[in-house]
Amino acid sequence: MNTDVISPLQEQVEIELQEYFRILNGQNPSGVYDMVIGEVEKALFRVVLEHCDGNQSRAAAYLGINRGTLRKKLALYKLC
Repeated sequence: MNTDVISPLQEQVEIELQEYFRILNGQNPSGVYDMVIGEVEKALFRVVLEHCDGNQSRAAAYLGINRGTLRKKLALYKLC
């Protein structure tokens, strides 16, 4: 994999983060890492679960995590 090439997903994330900081207008946020990871995980789990027609075993396999971990994350993000 060529690490010099930015994936469309990475590019979109960068665009959204730049917009987030632009909207802050110089304010210094805290907890940005946890906020971003949480938002990305929630969207990822929602989309993968939808793609798998709600089948958690299949979704876990797509994500490369075990079903127990997926269930915990779904509960955390109130997606189940």
